[in-house]
Amino acid sequence: MIESTPLPLAGPDGRLRADAVRNRALLLEAAARIAADRGAAAITMESVAAEAGVGKGTVSRRFGDRNGLLRALLDHAEIQFQQAFLSGPPPLGPGADAASRLRAFGPALLRHEHAHLDLYLAAEPPPDRRYAVPADQLRHRHVAMLVREVLPDADADLLAHTLLSSVDVVLADHLVRSHGMSLERIEAGWHDLADRLLT
Repeated sequence: MIESTPLPLAGPDGRLRADAVRNRALLLEAAARIAADRGAAAITMESVAAEAGVGKGTVSRRFGDRNGLLRALLDHAEIQFQQAFLSGPPPLGPGADAASRLRAFGPALLRHEHAHLDLYLAAEPPPDRRYAVPADQLRHRHVAMLVREVLPDADADLLAHTLLSSVDVVLADHLVRSHGMSLERIEAGWHDLADRLLT
């Protein structure tokens, strides 16, 4: 499970305060309405505060910054994707050999991010925080684990970064929009790269 946003405040007994939970849900609903009506680019701390009828400080306390807010909007979809590759059916999930799971991972990631493209592009962190996003770190650890299982002597950490960069959401969007590439071609590129690596 990803932890992309600050947790709501807890009461003295460790349970989440009801008002903190309500405020967070209210703010996420407001952000989702803005995204549905005007697109993710229209989501700002100010616009969400205005839509929810609260002060900007309330939004900042719950999510830290705009990127944290956008990541929180993606949490549900991200958790579903994580469940698919961590415990779902093969070939993406357990039950298939590591090579098959690795081949399946890139296209699944590509399709997942494409389905939520507007939010993923808007939530793209600045360069100094790009590799600190918990969901991205989990993806990297997963791919590195699969590479390590198939190629025990390889530099699995570096190869995982190399593989994941080929289906990066920003790159994939650029290739589709500016070069007219299809998602199928990008998926085929992942398979080609993975097959060459694994053989």
